[in-house]
Amino acid sequence: MILGARGDAAAERDPRPVLIVTGLIQEAKIAEGPGLTVICSSSDPKQLRLLMANFDASSIRGVISFGVAGGLDPSLRSGDIVIATDVTAGKRRWQSETALSDELLRSAGLRRQRVVRGGLVGVEQVVAARGAKAALHLETGAAAVDMESHIAADYAAAARLPFAALRVISDPASRSLPQVVSTAIKPNGDIDLRKVLGGLARHPTSIRSLVSTGIDFNRALRSLRGCRSFVLDAVIGGGLVAEL
Repeated sequence: MILGARGDAAAERDPRPVLIVTGLIQEAKIAEGPGLTVICSSSDPKQLRLLMANFDASSIRGVISFGVAGGLDPSLRSGDIVIATDVTAGKRRWQSETALSDELLRSAGLRRQRVVRGGLVGVEQVVAARGAKAALHLETGAAAVDMESHIAADYAAAARLPFAALRVISDPASRSLPQVVSTAIKPNGDIDLRKVLGGLARHPTSIRSLVSTGIDFNRALRSLRGCRSFVLDAVIGGGLVAEL
């Protein structure tokens, strides 16, 4: 299968879009573009599995998990970009498609953001506590954690489609997320400000942590916006060849 081959007159471009899998509506809005179909899970793995189960795999030519992630590697800071080498969940592991990942890395190298290769861990609930992040890093050696990549990777493997993941660190390994963050996401992926304010009213001492979290999240979104152009370059204009 050829994904947007470049420099090969004999190769015909596959007109089907690439599926972009996101967790938040902010990520989905950033990802929208020509040649891309976007799914947003609203940070709900069960909802994502349902969406993927009803999605026609023959209508796409590849899958990319795209969005923010929690940092597990202590050397990574908010805004740093992780291009996945593989994704693990429990005892299962999925490899990223090499050509697609290489093209993302090549394109990313043209920008100023810090870009690293590393493993991702897929989980069913937000890993909020600093100690839990440290334990997960010790267990897996992964660079970051999110709630979509393992589901997207499993879907791609079952459909025999190329898979890659690009994730930007939002909350670094050194920071614990305030509890309200994991409970304040609406079904459409928006942030429920009433829940945030209610949480602050019950736990006013968490405001400093929430402000720091917001700063990190906004930095991650800015970095993610910077990734959009090279994702488009990789899936539309890049030399991506995958023989399945």
